Amino acid sequence: MTDTLARLFAVIEDRKAHPQPESYTNRLLDLGEDEIIKKIGEEAVEVILAVKGQGDERVISELADLTYHCLVLLAQRGLSPQDVAAELERRHRPS
Repeated sequence: MTDTLARLFAVIEDRKAHPQPESYTNRLLDLGEDEIIKKIGEEAVEVILAVKGQGDERVISELADLTYHCLVLLAQRGLSPQDVAAELERRHRPS
């Protein structure tokens, strides 16, 4: 995981532990898992639309949004990006 993703996840975890009244992250966490996955679905569609004709800058922007919302979901469920990395490692380990 890059330093940027690690720092972002640390901020998300901090917001979960120490809510901030005007925080978008806290609004998502307060709304709960159903709203977070709804937002992930919306962002995934936006990634697809960007790939199909909006240019690479838009693809990067939408993938960043999708990544952020996936990180919020991980935090909501008590999981971490390391859990995802471990699964990817397991899948790519020589048999």
